[in-house]
Amino acid sequence: MPIIRIETYIKADINLCFDLSISIDLHKLSTAKTNEEAIAGTTSGLIKLNETVTWQATHFGIRQKLTSLISAHERPFHFRDEQVKGAFRSFKHDHYFEQKGKLVLMTDIFDYESPYGILGKCFNQLVLTKYLTGFLTRRNAMIKEFAETGKWKQILF
Repeated sequence: MPIIRIETYIKADINLCFDLSISIDLHKLSTAKTNEEAIAGTTSGLIKLNETVTWQATHFGIRQKLTSLISAHERPFHFRDEQVKGAFRSFKHDHYFEQKGKLVLMTDIFDYESPYGILGKCFNQLVLTKYLTGFLTRRNAMIKEFAETGKWKQILF
């Protein structure tokens, strides 16, 4: 299974970073390029332990749905979302937060498996890992921007 690891440093409080990361509304903003919409489950606000969200989006020109479950939630240090239904054979996305002085180290570990056996493995190596890394990096850049500039007030009430 491929694993993507991304570290992002944010000059903000750990609680703020955590809340922005579990915000359905911020996720929608960060994925505007793929027209992601939360269409079932928790569709706005902060998602919590054992809640699900179903996203509908267009990736690689294909309209698809993906349902993920928050299977771990230890505010403000860690949460996990994992696919319960969707295009992947499986994925687990762990989000870790560590306060380091005035900075928060936000670490994403995205562990996924594609369907279609050897063809899926080739697709991972040639396309998907790079695509997902860019997707997660853009999302983290938006979390950082909102946390560091005060834009978070538009999302968190």
